[in-house]
Amino acid sequence: MRARALAASILSSAAVLAVGWQLGGQGQVQVAPDAAAPAASAATTAAPQAPPAAASTPTVAAPTAATPTAAATAPVAAAPTASGTFTGSVSRTRYGNVQVQITVANGSITDVTALQLTNDGGKSVSISNRAAPVLRTEVLKAQSAKVQSVSGATYTSEGYLSSLQSALDQAGL
Repeated sequence: MRARALAASILSSAAVLAVGWQLGGQGQVQVAPDAAAPAASAATTAAPQAPPAAASTPTVAAPTAATPTAAATAPVAAAPTASGTFTGSVSRTRYGNVQVQITVANGSITDVTALQLTNDGGKSVSISNRAAPVLRTEVLKAQSAKVQSVSGATYTSEGYLSSLQSALDQAGL
């Protein structure tokens, strides 16, 4: 019984692949012209079609000067021009609070200063002091809060990036 079920599933999978291969080999996709006639569209797309007598390769016309392209029709976004100093919210972590301040000039982050870092014990202070410069460098390079956490400093990293995101939101970045 089990062998029969396995054989049936293999045959049905092969049949589905064969039908898909035949439909894909036609190079054409049937699209229903009207959404109000779903029964007709299901009938035209489900049944395999015989290839036309003279097989032709579908071609795609290259855009011409008169054809608008996506780049020509897309609206141009204005570059952010925020400038100033923005202080992020205090992020509470298991090992203490973290808060950062950013300096922005013409929409670019020019500096990140840690105002508070985790301080619950000597080990926490050591970890934060090691992680803060790494996070600062990565944020300045990425110009966002989308940077990886520092290995071994998960709580500091999460608090730092959370406070940073708050400051970025204030700056409109």
